[in-house]
Amino acid sequence: MKLIASFLIAAALVAPALSQANEPAKVAKADVAKGEASFNGVCMACHGAGGNSSTPAYPKLAGQHADYIVKQLQEFKSGKRPNGVMTGMAAVLSDDDMKNVGAYLAAQKPSAGVAKDATTVTLGERIYRGGIAERQVPACAGCHAPNGVGIPAQYPRLAGQHAEYTLSQLTAFREYANKGAGTPIVGRPNSAQMAGVTAKMNDRELRAVAD
Repeated sequence: MKLIASFLIAAALVAPALSQANEPAKVAKADVAKGEASFNGVCMACHGAGGNSSTPAYPKLAGQHADYIVKQLQEFKSGKRPNGVMTGMAAVLSDDDMKNVGAYLAAQKPSAGVAKDATTVTLGERIYRGGIAERQVPACAGCHAPNGVGIPAQYPRLAGQHAEYTLSQLTAFREYANKGAGTPIVGRPNSAQMAGVTAKMNDRELRAVAD
């Protein structure tokens, strides 16, 4: 009887531990207020109040998907996405800081963008919505949505972004795609998918899509 009792006591002690071990780990919820404080202290000077940059060289971040923001900050920090300025900025952010900043920016309302060249808009819309069939260039809308808002956790929001910034990134993807084997990394190397798409497009087409 004593042996059975010992087994019962041991089972009672082990059961809660096994139950806790099988529970999924709790993920800390992003803190929007802390994200705002971090953004205002580190990022606002370039990316503007609320993430609405007024300078074409710096992207608008307002309304961008939180997961995309986190991914890019992590890749700036790790060097997967080389950038002399952003690597240093991201270096001081913890993973929690990045989640908080992402949550804050996702909650902001993006300002509207303005096309700079009306003559390119029709071509850009045609490529964005239908791709370039003869070169197997897929429609941008397939990943970034017909209205450019993207798909959360997968593809970034593009609607309203500065055309100049969008063009610089498309060009950087293509530059990386066209680099020779064994040469130093150039352009933007953190999306094989975008490198493959832009490699098939000429300057006029990239400008049109951006606008």
